[in-house]
Amino acid sequence: MRFLRALVQRFTQIFQRPQREVDDAFLDELEEALILADVGVATTEKLMAPIRDGVRRNALRTAAEVQEALVNAIVALLGDDHTLRFAPAPPTVWLFVGINGTGKTTTVAKFARWAQRQGRKPLLVAADTFRAAAIDQLKVWGDRLRVPVIAHQMGADPAAVAFDGVQAAKARGHDLVLIDTAGRMHTKFNLLEEMRKIFRSVTKVLEREPDEVLLVLDGTAGQNAIAQAERFRQAVPVTGIVVTKLDGTAKGGAVLAIRDQLGLPIKAVGVGETADDLELFDPTAFARALVGFEPDIHGSA
Repeated sequence: MRFLRALVQRFTQIFQRPQREVDDAFLDELEEALILADVGVATTEKLMAPIRDGVRRNALRTAAEVQEALVNAIVALLGDDHTLRFAPAPPTVWLFVGINGTGKTTTVAKFARWAQRQGRKPLLVAADTFRAAAIDQLKVWGDRLRVPVIAHQMGADPAAVAFDGVQAAKARGHDLVLIDTAGRMHTKFNLLEEMRKIFRSVTKVLEREPDEVLLVLDGTAGQNAIAQAERFRQAVPVTGIVVTKLDGTAKGGAVLAIRDQLGLPIKAVGVGETADDLELFDPTAFARALVGFEPDIHGSA
């Protein structure tokens, strides 16, 4: 998986001699690598516990055996609920939330491109009406991808924009609605209350809740991403995480901490700046790549 290049090197060095005998120094080195990757102390201890137990029981004797056991521990921690949710009948609606600077608007566009490749008919909705650049940016992406964009003027009611977007999708036959939202505190509004209003508005026009509420987190934020996630969960029922900027960070281990501490599934990762730089999350491919195995599954969306 492309997004793990910077992170993998550390683990590759640890496991570069498969027949290396496992001792306390080896285990300490592995534990340190996990913590430095921003997995977090608590999650690292959870992953290392079965490894240390296996070593004590002589069930794990070589670096290669520890490597495989660590993959299994990571996969078990990540769980198997990473599939994106679609409505039984269109339109499917995904609401994207997160602070500014995470690459949220670009992520929305990437999902539009992904949907096109799946043969779907996406519609973009510019519900970040507090930042003119966000509306313009989404329109540029819409033009580039030839995907319609529902937008009002800057300063308009974001909940009304979201409502109109879903109505437009119903009227025009779009099967996937991707709603971009504001991501910063503003002197004239409370960010979390705006999220609640948008969620209620979409629920009203759909007559059900959005199919996904995807929190976009910056992969370089490390443990700070945990605090962001907690804040947004206070406002709306977040259903999954999209982690961005994992192409250039050695802190991708925060993916594990997010899953462990928040219980939220990772749905996708952003791995670059182009519309095609999105990968649906594959726990096994992630785990194998993280600990230095050559990937035999490409997780491209």
